Amino acid sequence: MTRKSIPWFAVIGASAAAVHYIAAVSIEFLQLATPAKANILGFLFAFPLSYFGHKTLSFAGHTATHRQAFPKFFSIAIVGFLFNQFIVTRFLTITILPFWLVLGVAMVIVAVLTYLFSHYWAFKGKV
Repeated sequence: MTRKSIPWFAVIGASAAAVHYIAAVSIEFLQLATPAKANILGFLFAFPLSYFGHKTLSFAGHTATHRQAFPKFFSIAIVGFLFNQFIVTRFLTITILPFWLVLGVAMVIVAVLTYLFSHYWAFKGKV
């Protein structure tokens, strides 16, 4: 990752996280879905922004093709989301913390892990 790509990673990551968070919290607040289902919908809204933003801007210098990067990034995103969903559903059942707070904490934890796997695996081309 180059020096220029770190700010892009932050901007794209924050934008995708905001889309995910706002969509999920709004859906749950309006009682259109349970917290678990709202979290799934938030993820689905945010994923395209995350992938295309990171591929185009954050990891633009990497040599991986779309065909190489997409399955890896999708795998990372799904595993990250499943971990996020586990944290959210588990903490909502064992604490009285509100969904919006639990989701925020889960998203920060998963963001760090997603960055590491994206940088060192998904967008790393063949050498």
